[in-house]
Amino acid sequence: MPSAPAPLRFPRSSPYWPVVSHPLLRRVLPGLAVSALGDGMALVAVTWLALQLAPPGQRGTWTAIAVAAYLLPSAAGSMIFGRYLAGLSGAQLASWDARLRAVALAAIPAAHLAGVLSIGLYVALLAAASLLRSWGTAGRFTLIAELLPRRHHLPANAVLGILGNAATIIGPPLAGVLISFAGPVWVIAIDAATFAVLALTYRLAIPTPKTRTDPTGTAASRTAGFEIIRRNRSLLGLLVLTFGFFLLFGPFYVAMPVLVTEDLGASATTLGLYYTAFGAGSLLGGLATGYLHRWPLWPTTIGIVVGFGVAMLPLGLGTPVGLSLPAFALAGLIWAPYPSTSMALFQRSATPVELPRALAANGAVTVLAVPLGTLVGGPLTAGLGARRTLLLCAAATIALGVVAAGLTRLPGRTAPDRAGAPDGPRERAAAGS
Repeated sequence: MPSAPAPLRFPRSSPYWPVVSHPLLRRVLPGLAVSALGDGMALVAVTWLALQLAPPGQRGTWTAIAVAAYLLPSAAGSMIFGRYLAGLSGAQLASWDARLRAVALAAIPAAHLAGVLSIGLYVALLAAASLLRSWGTAGRFTLIAELLPRRHHLPANAVLGILGNAATIIGPPLAGVLISFAGPVWVIAIDAATFAVLALTYRLAIPTPKTRTDPTGTAASRTAGFEIIRRNRSLLGLLVLTFGFFLLFGPFYVAMPVLVTEDLGASATTLGLYYTAFGAGSLLGGLATGYLHRWPLWPTTIGIVVGFGVAMLPLGLGTPVGLSLPAFALAGLIWAPYPSTSMALFQRSATPVELPRALAANGAVTVLAVPLGTLVGGPLTAGLGARRTLLLCAAATIALGVVAAGLTRLPGRTAPDRAGAPDGPRERAAAGS
């Protein structure tokens, strides 16, 4: 008599199952997916509306200012609001960011309807929308640390990364279609609506906890997050590694278009293929990230930096497109786990009270890295040429990873990082919820 078929282990055997089946997180994830798609559409709409509002002859300048306004004020917001946001839970922090972005972005189409939307007002509203961005990011990853045991942090971080990667693939072409029918201002209105949905999701899905007290007495300090990182060698080293990694990637945004147009003599279509290949690789890498949860985090994080630099070398070595294009896709695949592994290191190195402020401070610093690298990439590309700039950045990235690997082997530099280490009391309690 034939035996009964064995029960299917998938999807319950997947590292993502504890995340997507969690009674609270599964209620938040749809809102996060919707807002991620809105942000993906905003990548195109923000610049397109700036081009329409800017005076003739100043479009390039105002477009750059608009993009910067939508990102950089979060660095200031991490310090300005630190005193007032101390003690809030992860869901509360993320909710306040979603509310502010919903209101500030909704003011843009409202000003358009009133006939008062100028380029100056537009930039000011974008800057207001980004003030709590670092706190919102900190809130999302703090929420994961609050709800899940440590062994599930990396897959949960990866889920957020997958949503973001998918949004950057789907959002821009969708925005292009909507802009052609309705205009960029209404795409921004849709983005505002997605953040309103996210804020409502946090409000309804996550119970409001009691305000946490800080036994260290540093909650009132605007720079408390930086003090937390400064006192923790592991977090300080991770911040330096991340800043250097992102800084060295910045010049690629300048050098890649020059390489394609001048060195390769190709068109914008070829440049688009490179970015599509990187995005596809990032999406695959994001999907694979959850399966790295048994790997030791520090070696994995540093190995990503070294591997990324190696994958970028073909661009600087003059290899044909048939080889450099797959290498660029491989670079995207290698890069994708880095945000998740670095966040997991923060989640296991900081206490629940410290984590939101440490993550906000980390975001305030790292958000500056890519723009600064892009600014440096201009003179580098002009002086060395696109190919040599790409080669220099790839080699410097490899060197950064090698130096980090050497420093982590010194006594006392980092906390022990054991794959599969047992959870503490907080994690065991979360696992039983």
